[in-house]
This record gives sequence, structure tokens and C-alpha cells, in this order.
Amino acid sequence: MSAETSGSSLERVTQRELDEVIKKHMTFIKGIRGGARAVMKFKDMSGLHFRGADLSQADFTGSVLTDAILTQGTFQGVSFFACDLRNAELENANFVRADFRGAYVAGANLTGADLEKADLREGKIMERGAKGALEDMGWGDGSQKSQKTIFAGAKLHETNLSGSRASAADFADADLSGVIVKDADFSGANLEGANLSDADFTGSDLSNANLASSIMTGTVLAMTETSGSNIKEALTEDSMGSKIEDLEKTLPELLEDHTAWVATAGKDGQRLDLSGFDLRYILDLGQYPLTAIKAIGANFLKQNLEGAQIQSAQLDRADMRDCNLRDSDMRGASLKNTKLARSDLSDANLTPLKFTNKDGSEWLQRVNLSGANLRYAILRGANLSDAILSGADLSYAVLIDCDLRRADLSGALLDGADMNGSMTQDAAIDEKYKG
Repeated sequence: MSAETSGSSLERVTQRELDEVIKKHMTFIKGIRGGARAVMKFKDMSGLHFRGADLSQADFTGSVLTDAILTQGTFQGVSFFACDLRNAELENANFVRADFRGAYVAGANLTGADLEKADLREGKIMERGAKGALEDMGWGDGSQKSQKTIFAGAKLHETNLSGSRASAADFADADLSGVIVKDADFSGANLEGANLSDADFTGSDLSNANLASSIMTGTVLAMTETSGSNIKEALTEDSMGSKIEDLEKTLPELLEDHTAWVATAGKDGQRLDLSGFDLRYILDLGQYPLTAIKAIGANFLKQNLEGAQIQSAQLDRADMRDCNLRDSDMRGASLKNTKLARSDLSDANLTPLKFTNKDGSEWLQRVNLSGANLRYAILRGANLSDAILSGADLSYAVLIDCDLRRADLSGALLDGADMNGSMTQDAAIDEKYKG
């Protein structure tokens, strides 16, 4: 079975059938007659609700659980071996000693979940061959290799991963901020682009791990093995940008000058230039008028900019990973090569600004996201009509009900992106992503 193929040949389970299985399992773990352990191997349970139930010791081997809701449930010792859990809701659930070997958990939300001593190593499914010997079933694509456990782009904020075995697991672009990972095996794990701020890796093994572009501010590495890792390529507090305190004026004073500059079309005041500055800790930054600001290469990591006015801003190469940009007005903004992985741009306005020349002709200042990293970003309901997205990485992004009419998506990566309900009329998009 391959997570990539969504298990189309698997038997579909209805919500009513799952509810009955849960009821019998609850009876089983209480030791009451008539109960039965939940064994749901190779089933399609995508989108179903697990009712926050206790399904400890259940077996879901090889099943598809995409978009399923397991929130606040108890799954101690459960086998999710080779399961497809993409974009599932797993917040505050108990996965102590659960088996996630070979599971595909990309984009899932595990905020507050407990994965203590969970097994996240590689895994492969075996079956008896014609001669009775165990053989590798492969993964639906003819491959006979072990399947890595994939948590890429998953939200694991403040989860407990202590004692977990995650050697060679893929956590690229995942949010692991504030996680507890004591005495765990993360040797050879891929953590490229992951947010590891304030994570506690005390006593863990990070040898040979890929930490390129990961965020390691406040990360605890006491008695942590890092030999063979590229930890020098991680972003630390020293590489987060210039401090706002180093400015000659206070931010309110600079914003007052900037507001005058905008209002007078540059005749009075001065444009606010925060290029290269660390803006992570500015309270209520989104409440300030940010129209036409210049912040090239600035650090906005995890800032709350919901509803912010950021029209015509110059934000090229800025780090805006994990930002809340819901309902923001970013018309005409320049975001070339900007990092927006995992950011939430739901219902954001990314349409052009229209200007009139002296001769009466009109021209559009289009939003430019060329080369931007939007992996695992949420753009549900966002308006990107006429936007420039050439060469942007939108892998696994949520583009549901997104307006992409006339957008330039030439050379953009859309692997695994959810484009359900999106409008792409007259958009420039590679043939392999059409239809």
C-alpha cells in the first residue's frame, strides 16, 4: 500500500461502522462480555471522527486516516504501522508507545499530543509469498524499500516525544517548537526547515541529523549527541537579525514618520525600513500601519499579523514561517523568495493594486511571490488572482477555494497541494498539475 495513492482499493468504513467498533472496543478494555478489540487493518477511514475514545491497543495497520479526527483520544500502544494520516487532527491525543513505523503523517496537527516512547522508525509490510517465505509487499509503486516515517509539515507544538525512536524519520518543515524530546533517538532524522525553538533535546541522539535552515532559538541540547549533524547550518539567536532596540528612534516614532511619508506620497516623513531586523517579539505588530514598509530579509517568525494592512510592502527574502496572516491585506506586496512555510494566509487578499498613469492608462502592481517557500502553508479562501508565483514551492499547501485566476504558476511546485474548489481559469500552470 502506498500513502501516495490514498488506498483507493481499501474497504471503506462508514462513521456508523466505526462507532460500533469503538463501542465494542470500549467494552473489551473494560473486560465486559461482548466486547472486541478494534482490529481495522487496511481500511479506508479517511475523514472519520474517533469521538475522543479510548482505543488503546487497537490495530490500524496499513489504513488510510487522512483528515480523520482523533483529537483528545487515547491511543496507547496502538499500531498506526504504515498508515496514511496526512492532515489528520491529532491534537491533545495520547499516543504513548504507539507504533508509527512507516506512517505518513505529513501536515497533521499534533499540537499538545503525547508521543512518549512512540516508535517512529522506518517500517515495511511483509506478507507470505508463494513458497511461504515472508516477502516485502512494497508500497504500491513497485518499490521494495523500507518506508520512512514522515511527519513533514506536521504541527507538533508542545508535544511529548521523550524516549521516542525516530531514527531517519522525516520532520522537514515541521513545527516542533516547545517539544520535549528527552532521551530520544533522532539519529539521521531530517529536520530541515523545522521549527525547533524552545525544544528540549536533553540526552537525545541527533547524530547525523539534517538541521539545515531549522530554527534553534532557545533549544536545549544538554548531553545531546550532535556528531555528524550540520547543526552549524541551523538558525540560532545570533542569526535572527538586528535588534529593534538598535534603531535611532522608537518604533512608534518611526511609524509616525512612515505614516506621513505614505500620506504625502513621499514628500514628508520617511519610509520605514526594517530590512534585516528581528521583529519576532514586537507586540501587536499587526495593529500598526505597515503599508509600503520595507523589510527585506527581516524576521517575522511566528508573528501574529491577522488582518494587518501590508499593501505594497517590500518583504523579499523575509522569514515569515509560522505567521498568522489570516484576513491580511497584502495587495501589491513583493514577497520574492520569502519563507512562508506553515503560515496561515486563509482569506488573505493578495490581488494587484491598480494605478493610473498621467495619460489615463492603467497598470497593475501584482503580488510577487516568485521563488517563495509556501510548503504546508494554508491559503484556504485566499485571493491570489493575477499573482506571480513562478518557481514558488507550494508543496502540500492547502489551496482549497483559492482564487488563482490569471496567476502565473509557471515552474511552481504543487506536489501534494490540495486545490479542491480552487479557481485556475487563465492561470499559467504546468500541465502535470492541471485537471
